[in-house]
Amino acid sequence: MIDFSRIRAEFPIFAANPRMVYLDSAATSQRPEEVIGAVAGFYRRYNANVARGLYEIAEEATLAYEAVRKKAGRFISSKDEGEIVFTKNTTESANVLMRGFGEKFIKKGDRIVATLMDHHSNFVPWQQLALMKGARFEVAGLNPDGTLDLEDLGRKLKGAKLFAFPAASNVLGTLNDSRGLCAMARDSGAVSIVDGAQSVPSMPTDVKKMGCDFLMFSGHKMLAPFGSGVLYGRRELLEKMDPFLYGSAMIRSVGMKESEWNDVPHRFEAGTPLVDAVIGLGAAIDYLNRIGMGAVRDHEEALVARMLKRLGEVRGLRVLGPCNERKRAGLVSFSMDGIHPHDVSAMLAEDGVCVRSGHHCAMPLHAHLDIPASTRASVYIYNGMDDIDALAASLEKVRKVFG
Repeated sequence: MIDFSRIRAEFPIFAANPRMVYLDSAATSQRPEEVIGAVAGFYRRYNANVARGLYEIAEEATLAYEAVRKKAGRFISSKDEGEIVFTKNTTESANVLMRGFGEKFIKKGDRIVATLMDHHSNFVPWQQLALMKGARFEVAGLNPDGTLDLEDLGRKLKGAKLFAFPAASNVLGTLNDSRGLCAMARDSGAVSIVDGAQSVPSMPTDVKKMGCDFLMFSGHKMLAPFGSGVLYGRRELLEKMDPFLYGSAMIRSVGMKESEWNDVPHRFEAGTPLVDAVIGLGAAIDYLNRIGMGAVRDHEEALVARMLKRLGEVRGLRVLGPCNERKRAGLVSFSMDGIHPHDVSAMLAEDGVCVRSGHHCAMPLHAHLDIPASTRASVYIYNGMDDIDALAASLEKVRKVFG
């Protein structure tokens, strides 16, 4: 079990905000001193652009930047650093794929499949691609317990060219069988695109065992700075893709009438990259590796079990998604009878409890659930059981105020 109190002490924001109960890590995680120091150290010691200068600090910056590419690959069990593309976040990764892969290979009449639990970032790009190309956009439905309806999915996957889904829902918390879903896509002849934003920060990830074609995740949800993200793609697919942006380091040569692109992954990294954010991502990966991703998952599972129990004791509170902590990521969304989620989160904030309210970039899902919004509490390595108890106590106060 993680010693959360020791870990919590390594995050300076908690010392600066001693009243704060931070339960919004599904939106963005806090950063430990180690990550902050790595970014500051870059600016203090070797601040330079990468892959351009031949002077000492430029070479040091380039080596450090490329070392993170290797770390990120190992973190998700890809041994080929050429399969790791740096992006700003999961949203940008999806758009790189939509433009570079989708626009090139999706044709009129082709079928694209997403799910009702997808975040807008892995839903809207494929919806819009279908509109642009005259393709068919299908959405796989859900079972009453918040899991994917595999029969419906199987029907819609037949003959599909592309299947996008989340490894874990950012609203329902549902953990999908990514390996099984990728196998279904492969058997149907569809390319699989996995949104790992809520899974990669919290549990072991092996893209080879998963069998996915593409995987996307964001650094800011796993202790790293904003502006750090990763797109993993099988090399043979990346080699076939067109660039999303043009100019700078993505070019090998430029002539008057045509240009030649750089090798993968560099052809997808146009312009000056966010070197500082990538350096911070490397420090975050080191930090998580020392804890062990299995331990991270065990800790979150224990916290979610406590949250499900305590929230179940609050009158009129409805938990969304599976009620088994082993089938959930580290978050619980809920609604309270007769109380708007914004009122819930505002009252929790008065007690220093930080949660998220709204549609969480999942409007089709909330429409399906017939609710305008929900409240979401999410945990990470710096949370303890006392945070869950504080949430439950504050919710009881909300219930008393609204009757």
